[in-house]
Amino acid sequence: MKYNKIFKKVNSELANFENLGNVASYIPELCNVNPSKFGVHLTTIANKHFNFGDADEKFSIQSIAKVLSLTLAYKIEGENLWQRVGVEPSGTPFNSLIQLEHDLGIPRNPLINAGALVICDILITHLTNPKEELITFIRKVSGIPTIDYCSRIADSEKSVGYKNAALINLMKSFGNINNDIDVVLDFYFNLCSIEMTCKELSQTFLFLANYGVCPFSKEIILSRSKSKRINAIMQLCGFYDEAGDFSFKVGLPGKSGVGGGIVAIHPNKYCIAVWSPKLNEKGNSNKGIKFLELFTSETEVSIF
Repeated sequence: MKYNKIFKKVNSELANFENLGNVASYIPELCNVNPSKFGVHLTTIANKHFNFGDADEKFSIQSIAKVLSLTLAYKIEGENLWQRVGVEPSGTPFNSLIQLEHDLGIPRNPLINAGALVICDILITHLTNPKEELITFIRKVSGIPTIDYCSRIADSEKSVGYKNAALINLMKSFGNINNDIDVVLDFYFNLCSIEMTCKELSQTFLFLANYGVCPFSKEIILSRSKSKRINAIMQLCGFYDEAGDFSFKVGLPGKSGVGGGIVAIHPNKYCIAVWSPKLNEKGNSNKGIKFLELFTSETEVSIF
């Protein structure tokens, strides 16, 4: 398929698209991002690359990284993981305290903030040096040794992380956090600070399009069954309380981040990453979702 040609056609269709929304201003460092940036990169499982726009500019992937920490925790814990976090769509904002209290400290899924905090707690329990071992794992999965945390963004998030502190304290009161709260929060803020380009992001997630096998190294990252389950969680929960709308419009499992990035998977075909910093009221990239909707409509191919 001539993806570069399709990218240009879809972009021309977006010429009159009113890209409403704002950058994630509640995180000070993300206020400085140019809201007009727009990039796309698609990597096939045969390692063919197609791109458009600002695809080689690094940005903060934010909550997209939660899929990678989940992958490592699932690899370590297996099915025991689901005793501490669910797999249901939240139906509420990604940082809801009300839902978490109602569910007695068990997060609905691992891709909302509370769920990702539990995943961080699990990794801290199992790993000697969690931050170093997680970034090493991500570099291995992606085949890109330069991927790293951004201390500037992590510190910025830490300075305004009151809601996340409330979430973790609430879970601690229910006995669902085992390690020191400050240690878990520090790990979480660093997780969300990871920076990648669209190209790096699409390459990193390619193992989920290849049923758990890294196409570059041929290493089995996850079993076929676990890979299927991670994709299913992205399909159901990857866009917070907009997951159903994304699934309806785009038809691919994916994950968003408040840095404006989106990654989406087409099993056995490709991984595509889109970056556009303006967010809608649900905290997802406004133009990114519209681009992917038009893209899958134009290709007439989705998982359905």
